[in-house]
Amino acid sequence: MTEQARLEIVLRDATPDDAKTVHALISEIAAHQAQSASVTVTAEQWAGYLERPEITVLLAEADGEPVGYVSAVRRLHLWSGSDIVALDDLYVRPGHRDAGVGRLLMTELAKRSGDLTITWGVQPDNDAAIRFYRRLGATVRAKVMCAWPAGRR
Repeated sequence: MTEQARLEIVLRDATPDDAKTVHALISEIAAHQAQSASVTVTAEQWAGYLERPEITVLLAEADGEPVGYVSAVRRLHLWSGSDIVALDDLYVRPGHRDAGVGRLLMTELAKRSGDLTITWGVQPDNDAAIRFYRRLGATVRAKVMCAWPAGRR
């Protein structure tokens, strides 16, 4: 049995006291995706975000150490007139992947979302993530995402 298989994973809500941890995890996923320059938010800003009721950040911990997280924002979907949960990130640290941590985080987010639809984007070349999401039962559709930075308008 591997060490990671013996570790109990505990999920909990991130609080403002976890702002530095959340910021570190965001920095890690951004580096993993070669997008570090896109992270401009600070840990101090995260302390405020973690107080907002529409923002959910769940931390996965093993032996009290963070091994992953999922973040999402509840928002209005204008076509349906009901709320949806917009998943922002799902990240599991290397060494803890393929041990069920991502599934635990997604399952807990789904429980907390109730009947609300959860939506998210994934890079089209991220085959491992797409396989994972399909195994969860998610529908995977191709859609191009656009961004219009304020400095270019």
